[in-house]
Amino acid sequence: MCGSGCGCGQDHCWHEYPERGWIQFLILRLLYEKPSYGYQLMETLEEESCGCHRLETGSMYTLLRRMEHRGLLESAWERAETTGPDRRVYKVTRMGTEALRSGLESIVKRKAMMNDLTNFYKKNFMKTREGGEKPDV
Repeated sequence: MCGSGCGCGQDHCWHEYPERGWIQFLILRLLYEKPSYGYQLMETLEEESCGCHRLETGSMYTLLRRMEHRGLLESAWERAETTGPDRRVYKVTRMGTEALRSGLESIVKRKAMMNDLTNFYKKNFMKTREGGEKPDV
């Protein structure tokens, strides 16, 4: 089982190392806030990530199926309100919610560590000596 205790049965999960699975993590976050279908999710993901994460249609649906297979998401067909096609709407499962919570905890811990390192850097390497010289590195 992974160290975060999500019950996934894997030795290492993407949510233990969020930088390896940002897209999955962002998808969980978006679907936690509001269930959605794939195409709408692609648009929201691109918008919420300031254009940094843009997936092709095939990649998005492959990823959603993998996440569903792993128990992080579930889906159901929803009839179209207009003349368009029916849509598969995805939502986060209990396991997906736990993975999201665990990943957020990891990010909060890493952020605290990064803040500490940033403060150390500012204190020790951004000081200027008399005459405007930076300290020796």
